[in-house]
Amino acid sequence: MAIRNIRVMGDEILSKACKPVREMTEKNRELIQDMFDTMYDADGVGLAAPQVGILKRIAVVDVTEDRSQPIVMINPSVVYTEGEQRGSEGCLSVPEKVGIVTRPNIVHVKALDKNMKSVTIKGEGLLARALIHEIEHLDGHLYVEKIEGRLYDVDEFDEDV
Repeated sequence: MAIRNIRVMGDEILSKACKPVREMTEKNRELIQDMFDTMYDADGVGLAAPQVGILKRIAVVDVTEDRSQPIVMINPSVVYTEGEQRGSEGCLSVPEKVGIVTRPNIVHVKALDKNMKSVTIKGEGLLARALIHEIEHLDGHLYVEKIEGRLYDVDEFDEDV
């Protein structure tokens, strides 16, 4: 399909809440495919529609190295969290930066899949982090609002911070 431009911090669209998706249209199917293409091209693990300039509650995630487990979330909401993980986090909309963020270690998300069927997505570790990160984009939030300490340049960051 197509690689779309990724909006970066400072773009006002990233601070706006997205509208729910009511039906799967050809335009939405194309958006989802473009989001995967864009995310993979940028070597990301998640991408939300506002990051490509669209205010719809659609996000995609794939935390696998071989890109074998693509997840589509339409109108997602977190229904369960457990535990805690503290670690580095980055974002395609905040290029070349990283910060420390504490997130739940286990997350259950209720959403619609690409066929508009209800699904529960269960994530642990990196997948849990990615699911919540992308859902926050849909609500108009960036991870930089939650960092502990400061935002680092990727090349200066030390995991022991």
